[in-house]
Amino acid sequence: MAEKKESLLGGFKAFLMRGNVIDLAVAVVIGAAFTNIVNSVVKGIINPIVGAFGTKDLEGYASCLKAPCKVVDGEMQGIQIQWGLVLSAVLSFVITAAVVYFLMVLPMAKILAKRAAHDRVKESVEETLEISELEVLKEIRDHLVAQRGPSEGTGTSARAGGGSGTHPTS
Repeated sequence: MAEKKESLLGGFKAFLMRGNVIDLAVAVVIGAAFTNIVNSVVKGIINPIVGAFGTKDLEGYASCLKAPCKVVDGEMQGIQIQWGLVLSAVLSFVITAAVVYFLMVLPMAKILAKRAAHDRVKESVEETLEISELEVLKEIRDHLVAQRGPSEGTGTSARAGGGSGTHPTS
């Protein structure tokens, strides 16, 4: 039973130590920090700019679904739809997605495409080397056959030794 626990712990340790798990953890932490930055930009800059053109901050826009929509004793009376809050969240998402795409996905795709092209070129060079090596070996073979002469070049060495099927030294 102790061996099974050790193998489970060993497997778990191997899983944690794989590069992609650590990279994923780092990405989640950086993504959370980046989301806070984007949310701050939307709330601190974009929402007030919308408010400068409109009558209130973007998150303040709402519509009353069931009247009366007013706060009485700290509690909202009626049913209010806060579409400005939703629009603010959508803007945060779009900005985050655009930054991730243009600063991370697009450059990584270009790097991977260059690497794939480099690998294809490398494979074709290796293939060309293999083909040229084979051609050189064929030329050497043909040259050796031509040096032996036409009668010795055809057939096997046993036949070339006299046709009796025995080795010439026996």
